[in-house]
Amino acid sequence: MDKQYRPMVDFLVAEGTDKVPHSSTNFLAHLIGVYTDLGKWGCHEAVCRAGMFHSIYGTEPFQDFKLGLERRGEVRELIGERAERLAYLNSAMTRTTFDETVEQGSGPHSMIDRFTGQRVTFSPQEFEDLMTVQLCDWLEQVERYGEWDSRRAAFRRIAERLGGIAINSYDEVFAREPRATVSAPAAG
Repeated sequence: MDKQYRPMVDFLVAEGTDKVPHSSTNFLAHLIGVYTDLGKWGCHEAVCRAGMFHSIYGTEPFQDFKLGLERRGEVRELIGERAERLAYLNSAMTRTTFDETVEQGSGPHSMIDRFTGQRVTFSPQEFEDLMTVQLCDWLEQVERYGEWDSRRAAFRRIAERLGGIAINSYDEVFAREPRATVSAPAAG
């Protein structure tokens, strides 16, 4: 088990994440769920930690909890440099620009940072890690959240690009989609 697991959970509890509603559960449960699922996917420890902190600074659609950006150093100290950068990028991304870079195929891959308004370019590893965190985050919550069509084509494309357990997990979760919400298959 990750030696930082307990300190990470303690930090999140101290910040009140267990009191914030999120997708028919609480924010802490969702964060732990993403961390756990990434571990089951065989992800690097830094990616799992980024998953636990993936929306620590809020995200474009989720504003119910936001740790101030002035605390990035504190988070970096707790989870490590690579994990904190991924968590920051996930929080900072504008979904439209990230989805566009997923669709473009070959790199360089980039997005607009919603905090700075600047374009950020990722390394190939960061891009793969961000796609992994994005997909795992959505698959962990979509059944509770019920918004099956939210970025459906983008998530399908991410799953296809990642392949392996990512596409298998996508197919497994979406096989449980209620019939009443099934729309036309996403173009792949």
